[in-house]
Amino acid sequence: MKIKKLLSSILSTNAAFVILLLLQIGFLMLAVMTLGERFVFVYIALIILDIVLAIYLTNKNDPLSYRVSWIIIISIFPLLGGVSYLFIKLTQQLPKSVDVRNQKQSRELLVQDEKIMEELKLSCPDSYNLAHYVTEYGLYPVYENTGTEYFALGELQFEKLVAELETARHFIFLEFFIITEGYMFDVMSELLIRKAKAGVDVRLMYDGIGTGMLNSVKPFRILAEGGVKCKVFNPFRPMISSVQNNRDHRKIVVIDGHTAFNGGTNLADEYINRKVRFGHWKDTAIMIRGKAVWNYTVMFLQLWSKAESSEMLKYQPPVPDVYSFLGTDGFIQPFSDSPLDEEPVGKRVYMELINNAREYVCITTPYLILDEEMTNALGFAAKKGVDVRIITPHIPDKWYVHMIAWNNYATLTEMGVKIYEYTPGFIHAKTCVADGRTAVVGTINFDYRSFYLHFECGSVLYDCSVIKEIVRDFEKTAAVSHLVTAEECAARPVFRKVAGALLNMFAPLL
Repeated sequence: MKIKKLLSSILSTNAAFVILLLLQIGFLMLAVMTLGERFVFVYIALIILDIVLAIYLTNKNDPLSYRVSWIIIISIFPLLGGVSYLFIKLTQQLPKSVDVRNQKQSRELLVQDEKIMEELKLSCPDSYNLAHYVTEYGLYPVYENTGTEYFALGELQFEKLVAELETARHFIFLEFFIITEGYMFDVMSELLIRKAKAGVDVRLMYDGIGTGMLNSVKPFRILAEGGVKCKVFNPFRPMISSVQNNRDHRKIVVIDGHTAFNGGTNLADEYINRKVRFGHWKDTAIMIRGKAVWNYTVMFLQLWSKAESSEMLKYQPPVPDVYSFLGTDGFIQPFSDSPLDEEPVGKRVYMELINNAREYVCITTPYLILDEEMTNALGFAAKKGVDVRIITPHIPDKWYVHMIAWNNYATLTEMGVKIYEYTPGFIHAKTCVADGRTAVVGTINFDYRSFYLHFECGSVLYDCSVIKEIVRDFEKTAAVSHLVTAEECAARPVFRKVAGALLNMFAPLL
């Protein structure tokens, strides 16, 4: 456990900031000692480089908060700030070729049924444009006749997940950001190995930092020896490239192509309250059945390998299996968001729900690190008379993120947004509901990393009856949460206000 904490500290942004400062001080001292009077020319050259980079950043199309954060860093660290930015920009371009290939493949495998789109337009006219956007730019079609089940807690989801995995006959695909040893892992390991030995194609993919930095290889070696195919996504390789920032934050389970799970729950005991870390852990997820599961099957396989489309089509279930869940109301659109393109689909989906809401917006998120665009959207909705409510953790997992959140609390409460902190502990759920008609459940946090850096996924629900369950769960959660007031924000100690404001300047880089 001490080693895990040490690694977490070393890899934190705060540690990187301190290291950057110390390196620059050391380099400047060394340069002065070795170059003498000539050092001034080197320093002037570096200042000119930083001015050029600042002009370049000002005219870039990147998010404003991201550009401002880098300009501040370059100003504070005229030597290593500019070099660090150049390193990041020069080493993040290569993977885009892979993403372009996936886009072409997605258009072959994920074809929108125009009849369904027309039906959605008639049934949910206010949602049609959002569905069209996700289809065209997220490349994931919308479906009808898909069954949905909502889980208000991770332990409820896990119970159902184990039961569904027992029914698998052909394949099981699992993808998690965090996997740690414990009760949850032991139950899953036994089940997956047993299924693999029975001839089921079992594949497990996990993130190279979210999981790979926190675990030994032994448990995954045991899984592999038992017939489970294990794959590390983007293994940690320090100082190789900035693509280390692009983590697989998705949580997906696909069973035989007709059943899928998605939500905030990882494979670790705190997610099902078998282990207490930050008080009571509140998470949510959904299970879907039917044709819409194909979206999750494709997004998993595309990240797993560079298989041809013809090979992926083998994982489409027989039509009778797909249509065995007919009769469900509404429409559903599972989607994935990639950091390797120029389209922040997850953020745009949230923005559309907020902008189009007429009565209320209910949001749950563990992290509230907002840029100017999202802050203005939430504030403007509240100013229009929309009841905007957000539930965040009372017991945070990262102190500096909590400080930034309180900095945003002050701004949002002044504009009429209601902020609640989940008093029993930590809320990890990522949900957004607008007017009880449209909702999103998935892995996408309200922060820069989820919007721009991570691989994420979720499901947009249009006029599904299960949305009422999500709203009821939100109301129950809000009832045991503390409503933050503008007076509380103003009464914060000066140190916390200053620290929150300073940290907020670098929020896109945290």
